[in-house]
Amino acid sequence: MLKMRANLIGLCLAALVASPVMGFETRATSAFVLDQTTGTVLLNKNAQVPLPPASMSKLMTLNMLFEALRDGRVTLDTQFSVSTRAKSMGGSTMFLNERDRPTVEELIRGIVVQSGNDACVVVAEGLAGTEDAFARLMNTRAKALGMNNSTFANASGWPNPNQRMSMEDLAVLANRLITEFPEYYGYFGETEFGYDGRAPDNRFNRNPLLKLGIGADGLKTGHTNEAGYGLVGSARQGTRRVIVVFSGLQSAADRAREAESLINWAFRQFVEKSVAKAGTRMAEAQVWMGAAPRVGLVVADDVTLLVPALTQGSVQAEVQFEGPIQAPVTKGDVLGKMIVQLPDMEAVEIPLVAESDVAKGGFLPRVKTAAMILLDRLGARAQTL
Repeated sequence: MLKMRANLIGLCLAALVASPVMGFETRATSAFVLDQTTGTVLLNKNAQVPLPPASMSKLMTLNMLFEALRDGRVTLDTQFSVSTRAKSMGGSTMFLNERDRPTVEELIRGIVVQSGNDACVVVAEGLAGTEDAFARLMNTRAKALGMNNSTFANASGWPNPNQRMSMEDLAVLANRLITEFPEYYGYFGETEFGYDGRAPDNRFNRNPLLKLGIGADGLKTGHTNEAGYGLVGSARQGTRRVIVVFSGLQSAADRAREAESLINWAFRQFVEKSVAKAGTRMAEAQVWMGAAPRVGLVVADDVTLLVPALTQGSVQAEVQFEGPIQAPVTKGDVLGKMIVQLPDMEAVEIPLVAESDVAKGGFLPRVKTAAMILLDRLGARAQTL
């Protein structure tokens, strides 16, 4: 693996200078903040630790239901029956009974707004026959989606030692709901829903972000004695969207303050910078036995990075690739990567692709290439003696 700290900063990142930003001192037990637009992780505190998710795990139940809608297995008008088991669920409910036949749309709203435990059981039984069978499907699907720190025992988030999710997995799930199901995402922004005039005190969405006018439009709160108070939230301002996930606070008031503070911090302490246009050459690599001795390594798409708002110092960037590159080379082949290290943030990896085709060389070009590489190696060896 060849590594280069090329004149990269001077070439295309001259405007990218950043001073260390003090990380957000969250009071949450575990937290994860993602700039969804650029994929930049802004905060990671114990975010890979599986914890009791409480009602935040209802997002997985909704994902399973949205997938059923997308696949045509159900429609928004499909009616589900209500079992005695669903009716008997405690905690937050829609107050369903065995005579009801709620539609899929009503159940979605009942889960999102009212956090209905009964609605989750109805969905689980309607899609899989039993809640246990549905939980097994949730576990299989979670692994397929890369949610490796999540296990499910039920559809509602009811306390169970086998009901666990990490904050990072919840962010992965939130991102999926936003990007894969835009036609249903609007339900997460609803502030009020009352099913058949029941439960008037439970008709308001518990998400404290929705009423603040900061671009928030989702997703779910959670609370049990074991888990504390948590939230999966998202807000959009301008071209940016931020996803905030945390758990372990002591009260609903603390949750509301923490959610607002995290959203404001994420938008105000970081800015987007355009650092390279598609096709910008970042480096070049030798080509083994090719019609041309070298090929440019370029970015395939426009590169925009999220950087701390205050500026001072310089960003570290490094190009890595396996070289020399074996001919033939096709334009657009991924040949390496550029790693950009920003202060107090996770490194960003940007793929680098071949700038042009390089065919296999004939006899003379191959001899010339071999001789050039041999001379380069001899020269490098002489410098070390």
